[in-house]
Amino acid sequence: MVTVSGGAMSDLLLNLDTALPPRAKKGSEGNPKHQRFLKRRQFLERKGFLKQKQLPGQQPLPKRDASHKRAGVDREMNKKRQKLDVGDSVAHRPKPLPKEKSSRDAKDSRSQSNSPSGAPAASSKAGNCGGGGSVRHNGTQANRSVGEVRRVALLSERESGLPPPPPPGKPSKMVAIDCEMVGTGPGGRNSDLARCSVVSYYGDVMYDKYIRPLNPITNYRTRWSGIRRHHMKNAVPFKVAQKEILKILSGKIVIGHAIHNDFKALKYFHPKSLTRDTSKIPLLNRKAGFPENEPASLKRLTRQLLHRDIQVGQNGHSSVEDAQATMELYKVIEREWERQLAASPAQD
Repeated sequence: MVTVSGGAMSDLLLNLDTALPPRAKKGSEGNPKHQRFLKRRQFLERKGFLKQKQLPGQQPLPKRDASHKRAGVDREMNKKRQKLDVGDSVAHRPKPLPKEKSSRDAKDSRSQSNSPSGAPAASSKAGNCGGGGSVRHNGTQANRSVGEVRRVALLSERESGLPPPPPPGKPSKMVAIDCEMVGTGPGGRNSDLARCSVVSYYGDVMYDKYIRPLNPITNYRTRWSGIRRHHMKNAVPFKVAQKEILKILSGKIVIGHAIHNDFKALKYFHPKSLTRDTSKIPLLNRKAGFPENEPASLKRLTRQLLHRDIQVGQNGHSSVEDAQATMELYKVIEREWERQLAASPAQD
């Protein structure tokens, strides 16, 4: 209330109400669209997808346990996994065989039954086999026929009259020998042993010594033997060397070129069945392209078959080199030579 004094008007009373009028309250229910929104929000809040928003006068919603939420997620994942497993099992399920094969077999059986003697059906079947049409049910017959062909081939080879192939020789039982001689006696006409070399099957040197002859040396034959006077200073006496060499040769196959000269210098006779002389075997001459009945020198055979030169220079021959070349020449024809010897064994 305000009081104003003065003038014509002695007293003027004004009644002013400064309080604002109360705001109209919204309806508690609101429009249907808003109510649907609230219900949807409450549903999502209960499911845990939205954070709860407490409205004035609204009771807080009960919180869901995290374990229930995890359980729901696990259930969803299990359902998806089961669907994937079912899809994989369907994809990997074996497909049924086509019925075309059975119908084709039925046609073949009907054609065979309709044929009077079965010969036309057999001929058509053989024709299809050439094109690969019916190989699927003739595999066992093909394998059986191949086995029979192999068996027949083996029998024919066995009954051909050829001697059986010799068993593989033992390398430890094979040696090659070469000796160098000097001249003794009047004019050096006699040949006596002055050096002997023995090599194994693989060319390893087993024995190589200078040997002092029983008789005085009158011609060293250095151009061919390679022996000189100083070699005789530490030479082994003949009797000692003979025992050492024969101990090595005993019971072994001895290979040499013109080996009878080596045995003569050693004053020794080796069993003929255990002796291989590369100068008396036509096989080597044939392979080298030389006449079979003419003896070829070790140097020529080595150059032609082994493509190597030996016995060159002015220092004379090396008995080790000659023995190794002889063993290699033997290996060239070893199988054929041993087969021939097995067919006609030599008498000692």
